[in-house]
Amino acid sequence: MTSKTTSWFTSWFDTPFYHILYKDRDDTEAHAFMDTLTDYLNIPEHGSILDLACGKGRHARYLNKIGYDVTGVDLSENSIEFAKQFENHRLHFEVHNMCNPYHKQFDAVFNLFTSFGYFENDIDNLRTIKAIKAELNETGFGVIDFMNSEYVIDNLVAEEVKTVDDITFKLKRYVEQGYVIKDITFKANDRLYNFQERVRGFTLADFELLFEQAGVYLLDVFGDYKLNKFNPKSSERLVMIFK
Repeated sequence: MTSKTTSWFTSWFDTPFYHILYKDRDDTEAHAFMDTLTDYLNIPEHGSILDLACGKGRHARYLNKIGYDVTGVDLSENSIEFAKQFENHRLHFEVHNMCNPYHKQFDAVFNLFTSFGYFENDIDNLRTIKAIKAELNETGFGVIDFMNSEYVIDNLVAEEVKTVDDITFKLKRYVEQGYVIKDITFKANDRLYNFQERVRGFTLADFELLFEQAGVYLLDVFGDYKLNKFNPKSSERLVMIFK
């Protein structure tokens, strides 16, 4: 697969295969998380939310449905093209690089479902936090929903085979130089494909350092989508609220 950029996530996230592999993601859980989160943050009625790295817009569409003015941005042109069919006067989608500040401020900026830590250059992680800070209005909150790296690494399933829509995906997971890596191999249309996902295994301490450097304040840390207390050993998620 060729791509205009060399970043792995541009080519992989832009393929239909990415969405096939992950099509069984639980919308009920995602919706309940959005209800809980917006309620906890007390986002004003009809408030504005920026969904950073929105993919095909599943969170953005639901946030719009429950009353918010939502902008979804993503680097994947194909995902944004798909999401645009759902646009209305209070739901908009745009191709945008989250390292750069968006031209508007919001009541909340959400970066959900481990959509952080993919960058080739470390500086881009800090640039993204600084961009989120710039995108928040005076009373706005930033939210990063990341994997709990410690838990994920401790419970890594080294090899897995998953068949979805008659495509058999072979998944291989390992840790290398601070990255949690997933090699994805499959055959489709008589062609062999190889993709790789690479996510920096950021810990809470790593994020705390980034927040300090970006000049934002960490307010709350939760360990799951019900906003229970974070435990580095047993929590599946690392949900951070900052401003």
